[in-house]
Amino acid sequence: MTTLLLSLVLLLMIGVPIAYSLGISGFLYFVMVHPELIPILPQRLYAGMESYSMIALPLFILMGLLMNAGGITTRLIDFSLLFVGRFRGGLGLVNVLASMIFGGISGSSVSDTASVGAVLIPEMQKKGYSREYASGITVASSTMGMIIPPSVPVVIYALAAEESVGRLFLGSAIPGILIGFIMLAITLVISYAKKHPREELTLTRAEKATCIRRAVLAVIMPIFVIGSVVLGIATATESAGIGVFYALLLSLLVFRSMKIREVPPLVKKAILTSAQVMIIIALSKLYIWILAIERIPEALAAGVLAMNLSPFVVLLLVDIIILLAGTFIDVSPAILLLTPVFLPLVNALGVNAIQFGVILISGLAVGLVTPPVGMCLNVASAISRLQIGTIFKSALPFLMANLIVLLAITYIPALTLWLPSVLMR
Repeated sequence: MTTLLLSLVLLLMIGVPIAYSLGISGFLYFVMVHPELIPILPQRLYAGMESYSMIALPLFILMGLLMNAGGITTRLIDFSLLFVGRFRGGLGLVNVLASMIFGGISGSSVSDTASVGAVLIPEMQKKGYSREYASGITVASSTMGMIIPPSVPVVIYALAAEESVGRLFLGSAIPGILIGFIMLAITLVISYAKKHPREELTLTRAEKATCIRRAVLAVIMPIFVIGSVVLGIATATESAGIGVFYALLLSLLVFRSMKIREVPPLVKKAILTSAQVMIIIALSKLYIWILAIERIPEALAAGVLAMNLSPFVVLLLVDIIILLAGTFIDVSPAILLLTPVFLPLVNALGVNAIQFGVILISGLAVGLVTPPVGMCLNVASAISRLQIGTIFKSALPFLMANLIVLLAITYIPALTLWLPSVLMR
């Protein structure tokens, strides 16, 4: 195991992509420790990707791309302005509210940063907000994108933990919304302290009705997709297909904001993105197999329990490790690596797999706005032309919402388990 971990760390330090680092260090382990198992490695790699549920992954990615390309961002921002624009710091509140809604549509925090940030960061600068503040609130609020369902990381965790995608969608709903409401409160406090401007709207009643009607068709899409799973109308994979059809219908026929010729490039992008994730999944299976061979999860659980630490302390340590891992490892490989290690441990402490999944994804979401990896930071940096360290400092007050909710869902199981227990008996 020492050779395995050292080789992985060394490969990551010299800049080898995470997928290939996992594959190379895993292969070295089998060469040195179990050479007799090398002939069946291709079978193991293929088995890692051979899952019906995996079909949902590219479909959810494509659904988000279609809705984004269909001009949904501007509609959501206008929709949000109607409700919170009149308060002090209106554009900051719009940023958070739009991210809450957009997160349920795209399922991706990085897409959220790119789409909302491209519109609101320049607009907030024009209205007198600092670039640092506009960028910080954008990246912090975009963390909801991978928590509020439907979410691509939730699908990946469901595959790793062999759990119900529908239950995980429901389990992550309340925590994601809680983060949004706390961020809205933080934004209001900062806005009144800094005397940020209000947004005065001069729309007629008819114009407001049109704005709401155009946005509602997009806003109900997550409810439509998740509801089909919860009600047993469709599987998670089928609901993703329904979501793609609905996104095409809105973009091509209802909004008419996209041409049919624009669809194939989006399909290609969804395929390439999915392929990257599937390569990581396949190669991470080598690591998961090694962990099983060496009985690392069982040894870790036994060792921690033997220390007679209170469950409170153990769960706090798990939270800290997840936050640190998210700082250095991207979301998908982190989910695949940490799930088999920590799930047996938290199960021994009485933590449900649904609860742990939401804890894991909520903690890793913070890593998207934490240097040095911080994918959302890099996107916002490209838009605002600020250093990622500067953006991170500005995002810190808003990230308090993430940390508060992370601790809450760690110690209050009902926040993640109540909704699935009520709607999916």
